[in-house]
Amino acid sequence: MKHFRQTRGIVVTLNGTSLKKGFALGFILFMLVFLLSGALTSLKPEYRITSKSINELTSNINGQAFIHLLGFENRYFIKDLPKETKLPSVSSLFFKAATSINPDDPRSLLGRELPGFTLFDSEILVAGEGTDYTTMPIESPPPTEVLLEEREASIADLKGAGEEPDQAKTPPVETTGDRKVVYIYHTHTTESYLPLLKNVKQPNSAYHSEANVTLVGDRLGKALQDKGIGTNVDKTNFMKKLNEKGWSFGKAYTMSRPTVETAMASNKEIQYVIDIHRDSQRYNVTTATIGGKKYAKVAFVIGGKNPLRDKNKHLASELHKLIESKYPGLSRGVFMKDSPGSNSLYNQDLTKNAMLIEFGGIDNNLEELNRTADAVADIFADYYWQAEKVNAAPAAEKK
Repeated sequence: MKHFRQTRGIVVTLNGTSLKKGFALGFILFMLVFLLSGALTSLKPEYRITSKSINELTSNINGQAFIHLLGFENRYFIKDLPKETKLPSVSSLFFKAATSINPDDPRSLLGRELPGFTLFDSEILVAGEGTDYTTMPIESPPPTEVLLEEREASIADLKGAGEEPDQAKTPPVETTGDRKVVYIYHTHTTESYLPLLKNVKQPNSAYHSEANVTLVGDRLGKALQDKGIGTNVDKTNFMKKLNEKGWSFGKAYTMSRPTVETAMASNKEIQYVIDIHRDSQRYNVTTATIGGKKYAKVAFVIGGKNPLRDKNKHLASELHKLIESKYPGLSRGVFMKDSPGSNSLYNQDLTKNAMLIEFGGIDNNLEELNRTADAVADIFADYYWQAEKVNAAPAAEKK
């Protein structure tokens, strides 16, 4: 019996020693991981777990599933949930957290490996007809030599191009009078279209100081004026200013921002700000046939870093719906860009009514672009005058 107690004493002693060694080893491993992660995040700040990375992870959980997770702690949260509510896949969440790869989006597999691939890292907020991740707007910076080199425009093709047969214009029923309530500008001023240029076939060479997106801005401005909406079209060549300062293409929005700020400060009547661009997608993606006629499609782009993005998104989404109701297929949808490779602000923090609209792509001609500008003016006029009536109603009630 005594021997048994001694044996048990030895066993207890051995177990106690094993526990102490295990604890010490675990503590050492914990400290090594702590020190290693501290050193790694100091050298590579992007590896830190931030509120943004947590937000990206939780964004994959829908509202009902998130409430279901809370229900594990408090059953009160799930008492009114539908029985068919599905929990998010735990393995999928861990896989995304560990690898930053989304199995539902193949771009995430290559995004961190291919230089410049993050330029395509956008989100589809509202999808238009035929829109998916392969047809999203592409911001394609031109080579440096193209920015510095002037190209010959097909001026002969521009004269009268895209004009519809003369029709008697009916004076607008409503008008803003002398008030210029819409401001149009072009951050990437020299973005052009291949049909406007002579002897230019390469997409990354579709840039010109005169035959460019300012032609679209002019047409849109005139169409809005015809609808009784006072509009100012600013054709400042921001690309020329970039060259003069020796700035890179990526600083285009930094260059255009002071001009927009000055315009808004000098004219308090400005209610809507529109930045017109040209997409780099090809003809089959950027062209629609409506009523037997070809139109250059439009796309609305929202800056993800913009604090007013929700309000900008609301405006773009409303215009998209109106376009689709009257010109089905004309709008490619509403997109949000928020990646290290893009500005992701786009001066849209200056007003809740800021818009960045892509008009067509590199293969669209002026006739198609003009039709689209007229259609957008038609839709915007409907939206504007309806909004004016809604805003005027409370004022009338106060009287």
